[in-house]
Amino acid sequence: MIQTLLVNLFQVIIGFSGGLAVGGGFVAFITVLGIIPRLIQLTNTEKLVKMYGACVIFGLLMGSYLSFADIRLNQPIITLVLWGLFHGIFNGLLAAALTEVLNVFPVVSKRIRMERHLLILLMAIVFGKIIGSLFQWTIFVK
Repeated sequence: MIQTLLVNLFQVIIGFSGGLAVGGGFVAFITVLGIIPRLIQLTNTEKLVKMYGACVIFGLLMGSYLSFADIRLNQPIITLVLWGLFHGIFNGLLAAALTEVLNVFPVVSKRIRMERHLLILLMAIVFGKIIGSLFQWTIFVK
């Protein structure tokens, strides 16, 4: 009885510590790189700063809850299409903000000596992503 209680307590401490470490890393990532401020600047929505904070907190809480809860969301196809559209928009904006913050493309284009062909490099990345996604969804997901 006591041994089971100690094992459960030990598991709770490990889980809580892991959650703190991951959460701290996420906050450091967002804060140090300035992802959300750059996203706000890209979209010209400075007046919605409090809304961004509330959305991040709500999203993290809901994501954590849905990760552990056994919930099935049987929604109509139009809801799933809108859900996917919003996820795609958010991920695209987040990737754009991260790319601009880190100055990835100028560094990559200089390293592979493609400064004059930067547009071709960007289009290759975009089309590669599109073709890879279509390949995955048409071949592997059934």
